[in-house]
Amino acid sequence: MARRRSVWGIAAAAVGILAVAAAVYIMINGIGLNPDLDYGAGAYYYADIPDYEKTLDWDTYSAGLPFWVYLLFFFGWGAIVWAVWKKME
Repeated sequence: MARRRSVWGIAAAAVGILAVAAAVYIMINGIGLNPDLDYGAGAYYYADIPDYEKTLDWDTYSAGLPFWVYLLFFFGWGAIVWAVWKKME
């Protein structure tokens, strides 16, 4: 027997899908970026500090593991937190 979906559930799913589609469209087309500023996302916090790149010793922080291992850690931590939240509900 098929479970009947509520109108609110369908509306929530539609809004979620539209929000993700809008975010992807904005990212692909670069909407909202200032073409006069030549830095990536997040760099604007430090853009007004002169010679900011010289304040950190970049050679000190080197990855010891392959990138995919860090991705596994990231997604694994997300799965753990999600499971804990589900238990708390």
